[in-house]
Amino acid sequence: MKTKEEWINELHLEPHPEGGYYLRTEEATEKINRNSLMRPLYTSIYFLLTKDNPSHLHQLTADEIWYYHDGAPLTVHCLYEDGRYEAIKLGKDIANGERLHFCVPAGTIFGSTVAQEYSLVSCAVVPGFDFADFKLFTQEELLVKYPQHEGLIKHLAFETID
Repeated sequence: MKTKEEWINELHLEPHPEGGYYLRTEEATEKINRNSLMRPLYTSIYFLLTKDNPSHLHQLTADEIWYYHDGAPLTVHCLYEDGRYEAIKLGKDIANGERLHFCVPAGTIFGSTVAQEYSLVSCAVVPGFDFADFKLFTQEELLVKYPQHEGLIKHLAFETID
């Protein structure tokens, strides 16, 4: 198995604002009009997360499909509008509840963690990702709405956003 450094170097991954490392790999040439904004029909990235560099809590205006590739299993932590929490584990151990892919519905607040060295996934966003459709959250913002999830929020939301 490769190390996280080998994947970062081989795939030319760069730091992502939400945490982890990424590289945009695909972008549809076809565009779609969404809320009076033109977006690619889809986009896709390689995304590598580490134990010390998780995906912090954020929200997209489009669905995002995560596909597991390599490394340790990864947990996608979802906070739904109604206050429900769900943890989805991505990995190869299907018999023990892991999944090879998962679709995070648009509008869900979510982040991801890895318990061991790293996890390599791909993420596809439909319609395509644009940073204008991306929101990071502070702990203060989320604790007002989801106080029952304080532990998760303190772990995966930034105290401040620069």
